[in-house]
Amino acid sequence: MDGVGSFGAGRTGSTVDPITFAKQPQTILRVLSWIFSLVVFASIVNEGYINLGSERLHCVFNKNADACNYGVFVGLVGLLACSFFFLLDYKFSSISSVKDRKKAVMLEIGFSGFWTFLYFVSFCFLASQWSRTQTDDLPLNQGADAARAAIAFSFFSIITWAGLTVRAVQKYLLGTDMTLFTTEHMDGGAPTQPYPSNSPGGGATETTETYQNPPFTENNAAPTYQVPIY
Repeated sequence: MDGVGSFGAGRTGSTVDPITFAKQPQTILRVLSWIFSLVVFASIVNEGYINLGSERLHCVFNKNADACNYGVFVGLVGLLACSFFFLLDYKFSSISSVKDRKKAVMLEIGFSGFWTFLYFVSFCFLASQWSRTQTDDLPLNQGADAARAAIAFSFFSIITWAGLTVRAVQKYLLGTDMTLFTTEHMDGGAPTQPYPSNSPGGGATETTETYQNPPFTENNAAPTYQVPIY
């Protein structure tokens, strides 16, 4: 992983360099996934339906409307999801809570893995229906290029979304670097100030006072008078 710290991100509140962010493998995979989803969605919407001499439009994939609807759904939701996770990646370092970061990474793992599977189904479904399409159903080969583009970029999307899943798992396994978070981040309390040290090396000096006798006092006691004995 390129990042360091909590789940691959730096210190909380650290600024993100746009150039460094754009060069990250996860960002490149995210942009490619966005482009591939756009191609799948736009190909089917623009040229995925043909008119065979009637007012009713037919799907180019063996006249199966479910194939076109599924491709449009996967492409559109994938397009929106890439936009959402792109913003989440850019703002990830500003998330101060470790638990929120963990939830974001787990959400990315679940969605990316699930969408990899859906694009695999899309590729198999569209390719199967396209192989059953008769040439008579496509006058002047209408919509053929769009159908091939949707199939091809569905396959490319499997690779990019699988790569995003792997990157998210690596970020999760990186875990949490607890040294990046102070006590107030974990407990929500104010930092405590240490007590001053009383050790000999702490810089504090101890003064000793010696006892002195009061002034004007004699050290020797006065002689006592003795009565003579006769």
